[in-house]
Amino acid sequence: MRFREFHPNVKLRIIIGFFSGIVGSMIFPFMTIYFADHFGAKLTGILLILNILVGVLVGFYGGYLSDVMGRKKLMVIAEVMMSFVLIIGTLANSPWFTSPILTFFMFLMGSVCWGIEGPATDAMFIDISKPEERKSMYAIMYWSSNLSVAVGGAVGAFLFEKYLFQLLLAMAIISVLTTIAVIFFIEESYVPPEHMKEKHKETKILTNIFQSYKTVATDKLFILFVIAGLFVQSLEFQLTEYIAVRLHKSMPTQHVLFWSMDGLKMTGILRTENTLLVVLLAALIAKIIQKYKDKNVFLISIVLFTIGYTSISYFNNVWILLAAMVISTVGELMRVPVQQNYLASIPPDDKRSSYMAVNAFTYQGASILASISVTLGAYLSKGEMSVFLLITGLIGFLLIQKIIPGLESRAKAHQQEESVS
Repeated sequence: MRFREFHPNVKLRIIIGFFSGIVGSMIFPFMTIYFADHFGAKLTGILLILNILVGVLVGFYGGYLSDVMGRKKLMVIAEVMMSFVLIIGTLANSPWFTSPILTFFMFLMGSVCWGIEGPATDAMFIDISKPEERKSMYAIMYWSSNLSVAVGGAVGAFLFEKYLFQLLLAMAIISVLTTIAVIFFIEESYVPPEHMKEKHKETKILTNIFQSYKTVATDKLFILFVIAGLFVQSLEFQLTEYIAVRLHKSMPTQHVLFWSMDGLKMTGILRTENTLLVVLLAALIAKIIQKYKDKNVFLISIVLFTIGYTSISYFNNVWILLAAMVISTVGELMRVPVQQNYLASIPPDDKRSSYMAVNAFTYQGASILASISVTLGAYLSKGEMSVFLLITGLIGFLLIQKIIPGLESRAKAHQQEESVS
């Protein structure tokens, strides 16, 4: 399926996400350095953990609200809030006034905004798409996201230090334009049943939230799906955590063509290679996997992903590392659209945002697991850590293998419901 054939909501969100992603990638990856310069490394670590926890908690609340209020209303509220947040953040880093404390508060409020909007946006994509078009949709979204990160990250490395005010101003302008676009051009994709609206008004909010997420928590298939995704996703996060530290400490300097390559440079090269391969190969891989069954593609992708990152965690030879990244990226490109397609078929219509909010913990939990690996790496040998990564991927593989029949059954039932409606 081609881009022009998607629902207008999808096309607009992809376009908006691409441009905001470019500017955002010029800013947010470098904010850790900004806060460390002003608050010190120890306090910055605590502040960033606080930021993650706030985002997760608000995400749970946002997921519940989206299921009882509809998607668009929350998206508008979040975008209006984000515009004010970025305007204030811009003023806090202007030539006339500088406040790191206010900047962090705005950074925190940005996580609140995404916690409100994220589950609603994810659920909206499912609402307005058909099962047969989702793999193409998610593949294009993934490609667009990676391209924006590649462009923004490269430019931000040169502009962030001297032109933060201008970058924040550009981000604020894009946010205002996004708000206008959401208000006037995004269509509501889900109208909650009247009984849910009435229950929301009559019952205490905490009780409603508990009941909503009780349904999610008792869905064994979904919980195992999230846990498996957490283990598999953590392998990719190792590149900027344990693997980065390992290469920096143990990889000897090697002469490759006209360059001297050490561990620090190699980490940057591997990240760049991954992004470029995603941008260049996404369409090709998406076309190839259409010919095969989703369950086979999913399992093979995890095997390739695990082999690739396990190899990167062990070897020091530049060419082996580059080849291993090709293997892991192919696995990544095979996995993401299929995994998202399965995810879309799991939740019932009236709980989609709540499910999406819990699914967001896949990335937070994977980040925590990767961070723990840095500490483990101080006690275990390189070989033992590679075995640890291999076991991590194996756990994800075995869990997915166990629940594949359930995922297939849920996907088939979902497709039949869509065809009837």
